[in-house]
Amino acid sequence: MLGDLPQWDLSDLYASINDSKLSSDKIDIEELTDSFINKYKNKIATLSSKNLNEAIRDYQAINQKLGKLYSYVSLIFSINTDKPDFGKKYQEIRELGSIIFSKLVFFELEIMNLDDKSSKKYLNDNNLSLWKPWLRKIFQRKPFQLSNDLEQFIAEKGPSGRGAWVRLFDESSSDLRFQIKGDTLSETEILNLLSDPDPDLRKDAGLEFSKVLNQNKRTRSLILNTISRDKYIEDNKRGFINPISSRNLDNDVEDEVVKALADAVTGKFKDLSHRYYKLKSKWFNMDKLNWWDRNAPLPHKPNQKWSWSEAREIVLTSFNELSPEIAKIANKFFENNWIDAEIRNGKDSGAYSHPCVPDVHPYILMNYNGKSRDVMTLAHELGHGVHQVLASKNGYLLADTPLTLAETASVFGEMLVFQKLLSKANSKQEKNSMIAEKVEDMLNTVVRQIAFHNFETSFHNKRKSNELTPDEISEIWMETQSQALGDAINLDDSYKPLWSYIPHFVHTPFYVYAYAFGDCLVNSLWQVRLSGQSSFTESYLNLLKSGGKKHHKEALAPFGLDASDPEFWNIGLNTISSLIDELEAA
Repeated sequence: MLGDLPQWDLSDLYASINDSKLSSDKIDIEELTDSFINKYKNKIATLSSKNLNEAIRDYQAINQKLGKLYSYVSLIFSINTDKPDFGKKYQEIRELGSIIFSKLVFFELEIMNLDDKSSKKYLNDNNLSLWKPWLRKIFQRKPFQLSNDLEQFIAEKGPSGRGAWVRLFDESSSDLRFQIKGDTLSETEILNLLSDPDPDLRKDAGLEFSKVLNQNKRTRSLILNTISRDKYIEDNKRGFINPISSRNLDNDVEDEVVKALADAVTGKFKDLSHRYYKLKSKWFNMDKLNWWDRNAPLPHKPNQKWSWSEAREIVLTSFNELSPEIAKIANKFFENNWIDAEIRNGKDSGAYSHPCVPDVHPYILMNYNGKSRDVMTLAHELGHGVHQVLASKNGYLLADTPLTLAETASVFGEMLVFQKLLSKANSKQEKNSMIAEKVEDMLNTVVRQIAFHNFETSFHNKRKSNELTPDEISEIWMETQSQALGDAINLDDSYKPLWSYIPHFVHTPFYVYAYAFGDCLVNSLWQVRLSGQSSFTESYLNLLKSGGKKHHKEALAPFGLDASDPEFWNIGLNTISSLIDELEAA
């Protein structure tokens, strides 16, 4: 009943992993890199601003060509993780990338090591005005850079060091299989059962999921410990005091701003998640909900599913009410098979939008099962996709949005679809059910992600001195998650190994707070929109189009918002609290 679910057409990148263009592009990249080195190495300090502008353009061209290669092999591998040939090709390009990056590392280092006088001169030179945001970020990293030899070594060892552990995690996750009522399920399929209407099926799925994760926890523990130690050694050499600081520098956000976010959300656990789950347990006539019931559909909730065409119509209509330009871009993803939505073995679980390179377009991966959460996920990833298309006009080096702002369009897209579905509710019961589901999504995005952030912070701090056993990691997990979810959720021993399936802990340590940042930011933006600000849509589009050019303070100024103000976070959190108030009063 879902209809035909789309699969990617990756031919805009390459025809196949055996495409001759893929091989010729590898050769081109190597030749362009050698030419770049001969032309610019040890000469940056002597370049005029005009010549430096040319050098940055050449550097961008090489990175973009390599980015196209990497985009293709990572995308094709993500839907073929069970096929060794695709993993081999993926590793081949990763290793090429590490070689190229190690050869080119001199360029940013030589720019970074310019004296203060030259740095200020270049930042204020009209010939380099386009690159000012990029140069600013390079100069910000100056206190944390190592010698050229060490930077080259770090770049070279990436694929066989940390990158190999990430690959092991991905491939082992893809290989996991779960037995439910005689059926063999993938990770994606069993996670879907945790929101099934049948309580016995949810329980069976939760316990089976826990059992299989528990059987693999030693390997997962080794992966997490190794990645953390590798991160600590590099951070320590660079002079970062806190484990999160290097991520914050990459995200162009201050440590104190992230701490204010985490403290604000943690301080609201009782008002948000504790209060909601207590309410939900009453709806189920239970003193406590088991952890596998946390995302259970509400009693008497219609077991509605949306076909792919219905989901497409809902999302595009919602986007169009904000901006026809946004809807037009989103529609291209459907028309051109830029979305892979079918659930199948060998495909990554979860969902993402990969930006690729400016001269192609993003690709979206999701696992569509027709539930309302899947419709929201579609809106979320299409928000990312639209954002990436709009930002791509800045060019490869300036298109990438820092994580602090990267979730803006995705979460805003969800809010648009939620409001559209809410307006179509036929009864008060249906409306309350939808509000409750939205609250749960917000709790998953804000409370759960900050609970993950608190787990990571505690784990990485304790890992500094010793490797942690799987049981010790589980203790941190249980403590931080219990704090976040409250007494109305029963977290028994079967919940202990669930830290081991979260990919963000492995792929991108300290990524998770970006979700909470984005949700609170969007709630604040939503309030600005409701206030009737006449220029809201124009300002919002400009925000998305700016890509990585603006610091969050500059980006939010047109809306009268400031993330460095601790009170800013309460605007977003109070939006969630008011929805819970509405449910309590129903």
